[in-house]
Amino acid sequence: MLIRIFLLVSFAASACLGQSDRETFLLEKIAALEARLAALEKRLGVVAVPVDAPATVPVAENPAPPPEQESWWKDSAANFYFDGYYLWNTNRPLGRINPLRAYDATANNLSINQTGLVLGRNPNAARRWGHRMDLMFGQATKTLQGGAQNEPRPQVYRNLFQAYGTYVAPIHKGLTMDFGKWASALGPEGNDTKDQINYSRSYFFNFLPFYHMGVRAVLPVNDRLSLSYWLVNGANQTEDFNGFKSQLGQAVIKPSKSVTWTVNYYNGQEQRDLLPVLNPGLPSLSTQPGLAATPVRPVPRGRFQLMDTYSLWNAMSRLTLGGEFDYVVNRVETSGPAQIVTGGAGYLRYQLPRKAYFGQRYTRLNDNAGLFRGVSQRLNDLTSTMGYRPAEGFEARQEYRRDFSNVPFFLRRITGELSQYQSTLTVGLPWWFGAKSGGW
Repeated sequence: MLIRIFLLVSFAASACLGQSDRETFLLEKIAALEARLAALEKRLGVVAVPVDAPATVPVAENPAPPPEQESWWKDSAANFYFDGYYLWNTNRPLGRINPLRAYDATANNLSINQTGLVLGRNPNAARRWGHRMDLMFGQATKTLQGGAQNEPRPQVYRNLFQAYGTYVAPIHKGLTMDFGKWASALGPEGNDTKDQINYSRSYFFNFLPFYHMGVRAVLPVNDRLSLSYWLVNGANQTEDFNGFKSQLGQAVIKPSKSVTWTVNYYNGQEQRDLLPVLNPGLPSLSTQPGLAATPVRPVPRGRFQLMDTYSLWNAMSRLTLGGEFDYVVNRVETSGPAQIVTGGAGYLRYQLPRKAYFGQRYTRLNDNAGLFRGVSQRLNDLTSTMGYRPAEGFEARQEYRRDFSNVPFFLRRITGELSQYQSTLTVGLPWWFGAKSGGW
């Protein structure tokens, strides 16, 4: 309204002037008005509109949204699992103990095999670092986390199965480096029941290392070959018990889309040079409780060498076949006698209709030196498993397993009486859920 009055007054005043003076007067007034409008628009943050612009063009500026802040949960995964079972041992063993079982350790019990939480964050194209942590509780924790025969202080790390940080270096197709504690890649079987062919684990899962602490590097050479190198404290040693670092070299070969072949060579000194403090009380030195300071003399220098290879073949859409072979040589002293363990396992998994499947395993472990369980023997297990997975996140498994040895070894009901075999019937019930899909 004020602008219109201003223009009328200006026009009336210009009528009293000549044509040239009137044009000059109007141009000056328009210029002054434009200057005032520009100043006002600047204060209000309004964009000036060209004279010939359509009337529908908005005049208010739409500021660009601020860049999205990366959420802590983006690319992160939280996963939970619970694994329970009931097992019947036909030997009715003393103490309801199943010898040589890594996880299904007790008979005639409604048992919690394990339950846990898995937290992780994978590297991606914009962020080269990641991490993972697995917390574990239950019967399997006692087996999987080692004992005083390996760990100087097993109680400190009992519930921490895996914990490591990851960095992917820009080398070739990406050199992945981890530092921390991780599950061993020796042998085809792993910790998570849902990802295994059978419910129980074979002798070699129980015999080979469960985990390592150190640094590892993985380099994918091409689509068919991946190479790894590990430098670790030892086998099942979160804290080293002899100061010597062990090494592992690995090659994962994929000659075709249906075949994966893994070759591992592990070398180290697995003899302790300190006596453990099994029941730590008041520390004798100004140290954390449980740290050992009593040396072993003479210090054993013998080597532990392990050759492990296994392969999985998706022979058909419903059929998977697998095989494993292991050769282990241990010497307490450098020039001492060799303790040798050999053997292997065969696997079969067939997917049945209606979300059911059948799994079969046969294992043979030759332990003439008694390195596995202190007895010279030849062990066999024949295991048949039926599984039913109605939906992702729950599974029911029924398993029959027959263990047998060439010498009496397995417990019976009577004290001092041993058997050459044991048969077990198991119902296993694993549950799991979380953001991560596929194998954990």
